[in-house]
Amino acid sequence: MAKYIFITGGVVSGLGKGITGSSLGVLLKNSGCKIFMQKFDPYLNVDPGTMSPIQHGEVYVTNDGAETDLDLGHYERFIDINLSKNSSISAGKIYKDVLEAERRGEYDGATVQVVPHVTNAIKNKVYSAATESQADIIITEIGGTVGDIESQPFIEAIREVRMEKGRDSVIFIHVALLPFLGVSTEYKTKPIQHSVKELLHSGIQPDIIVARTTGMIDENIITKLAMFCNIPKQNVIVALDEKSIYQVPQALEKQNLHKIVAEQFKIKLQNTDMNAWNLFVKKINESTKEIVIHLVGKYVELQDAYLSVMESLKFAGYKYGVKVKINWIRAQDLNEENYNEYLKNTVGILVPGGFGERGFLGKFLAAKYARENNIPYLGICLGMQVACIEFARNVLKIGDANSTEFVTNTKNPIIDIIEGKNRENIGGTLRLGAYKTTIKNNTLAEKLYNSDEIMERHRHRFEFNNNYREQFEKAGMIFSGIYEEKNLVEIIEIPKNKFFVASQYHPEFTSRPNKPNPLFDGFIKSILTT
Repeated sequence: MAKYIFITGGVVSGLGKGITGSSLGVLLKNSGCKIFMQKFDPYLNVDPGTMSPIQHGEVYVTNDGAETDLDLGHYERFIDINLSKNSSISAGKIYKDVLEAERRGEYDGATVQVVPHVTNAIKNKVYSAATESQADIIITEIGGTVGDIESQPFIEAIREVRMEKGRDSVIFIHVALLPFLGVSTEYKTKPIQHSVKELLHSGIQPDIIVARTTGMIDENIITKLAMFCNIPKQNVIVALDEKSIYQVPQALEKQNLHKIVAEQFKIKLQNTDMNAWNLFVKKINESTKEIVIHLVGKYVELQDAYLSVMESLKFAGYKYGVKVKINWIRAQDLNEENYNEYLKNTVGILVPGGFGERGFLGKFLAAKYARENNIPYLGICLGMQVACIEFARNVLKIGDANSTEFVTNTKNPIIDIIEGKNRENIGGTLRLGAYKTTIKNNTLAEKLYNSDEIMERHRHRFEFNNNYREQFEKAGMIFSGIYEEKNLVEIIEIPKNKFFVASQYHPEFTSRPNKPNPLFDGFIKSILTT
């Protein structure tokens, strides 16, 4: 029977509930437990798919096509498990399900209320995750901060889970801020105490407190927190700022967080094997050389819009003992007069995904600069599409080559709302989730993946127009990856360049510590062997 861990946050947001849960997941998984993770978000959007990346950060996509919160990227990278639609639940999704059920008459004419109908729907998502995953332990993060109006149904729902499953099967972990006042040179426990009282008002007694703070605290502070938060001293975990988020599992292991969980759950853990994880952290600490790549994107105002891309670059760099730094370039700032100046001296150019025409010219010019100057280039999604349009205009001399996403009546739609020769209109929907790609023999893609078949995740509307494939191939571009079921282009490369590769899919979603996605691996390796 599954056990449940719920992680709440207090005092302020952004304290690292997701990293805490992911780190605990690492410890439990490496101790022999099967883990599954969830995120409950209190916003009313059905999912983050329509939310601006500049406001909310990247949309992370799961294998089964769920558009999710970026925290799921942390979950997957840490515990190295493919999550699902059951892992990302918003208040909007819950209310949508409840209202649709009411319209279908499933409540037999009852007055539909937050309690019990909304809370039951939330509990069903928790229990469904356990049934679907068959995991030993479900770790669920409750987004937002305790006391927020919109979080109340989730807090009530997890209280009910505790009542239904019992203390031996449900643990509440509360992550809260322990501030240091420079004027009086002391740590203040009152914010955590009040945050716990807010939980108590909702009927929840936390079992473990994770005190987020900036420096080592003395035993008196821990004793005080334990006393006034009603928990044993050993259940007060001190979480300092670490140089890397990947050091957090090590810090929590030293304080036996996973063993505290196992004791309350009355389960026996295997010896915790952190060898692979410790080796990865060692690589981080021993990577001293730095390289700087230029990332040309349209959402660079908020770097979290490219969170998985950043982490994937780091993973590939650590493999070769280097720290990858990013020179963020706002695509909208590039034009024909200045792009050479912006991109001069670059060792590598990455053009990530995006939607809409804004910033197209800057990305187009970045692909042009990389191709013409033999600079390693990695294009992702729109980064592949602009590379194709640039090749069409400047190599094939198709001057008006474009995408129907930008110009609906273009005479030369290199990127079109079609699927192969059937011209099936998919412009109103997204191709989401993992699709099989067949790799062409004797290509760079085959060398990178060392396989003739891969599964990668997508999030886009428009496809390469197969009517132009023959012209492109004669001019030197190779279509090295194909989704054969629909005959869609997935990977392009230009073999005469040192490294010019772009994919329709998002390779950043499958990068992991110690296992960088092959496209990022090859990109960084090509830079280091220049």
